[in-house]
Parts: sequence; structure tokens; C-alpha cells
Amino acid sequence: MTTISIRQAYYILEANRNGGKMDLLTRLEEAILIVVLKLKDKAYGVPINREVSKIFGRTYTLGGLYFALDQLVRKEYLIKQFSDPTPKRGGRSRAYFRITPEGRKALDATHQHQIELWKAIPEFTHGR
Repeated sequence: MTTISIRQAYYILEANRNGGKMDLLTRLEEAILIVVLKLKDKAYGVPINREVSKIFGRTYTLGGLYFALDQLVRKEYLIKQFSDPTPKRGGRSRAYFRITPEGRKALDATHQHQIELWKAIPEFTHGR
């Protein structure tokens, strides 16, 4: 008999609810969600871009980053809210991002999936 954790059971149930497949995040989506969690109320374009660029060791254009952010908003993994316009920004608002419960579930499912994948290669999971 195989035993599984509650977290693994949750992952399996969620996958079954979606017709047997789970929408796993891309590495960029995963990094963005982690950065948004880390930045908390300071999660807007420039700091998100700075942190994501550090993670991957390359510079992303703001346009490319906003494309990914908007995809995460469409998937309902992030909420996008605008600040009041400020004179410092020429009367423009700043877009802030916050992770949703669905975003946390997707992040957790992706993490669990990676753990399960790496378990198949014991030399990478033990003794390191």
C-alpha cells in the first residue's frame, strides 16, 4: 500500500477536477508569483522586473514582463489595481499586483509537481 500526504491528495483531487490535468505555471509565471508574494504592497512593474531579472540573470523588457503579468491576471492568479494618479508620474497611475487564492494554488501545485518529478532521480534529492 502506498501512502500519500494530504498535500499530494489535494494535488491529485485538483488535477481530477480539471479533467485529469493541472495547469502548471511556466518558470517565468512561477517567478513572477513568488516575487509578487515577496514584494507584498510594493509589487508593481519596476521592482517586479528587477527581482525577476535577478532570478534569471537576464533583463526583461517592461513590455515583456507586463505581457506575462496580464496573462496571470487573465488566469485570475493575480489582481491588478491602480494607484491614484501622481504628479511625479505625470498624472499617471501605477499598476500594483496581488496574488489571488487561485494563484497560490497554482504556485503550490507547480511546486508539488516539481518535487514529485525530482523524486524520480534519487541522486539529485538525497545526499546533497
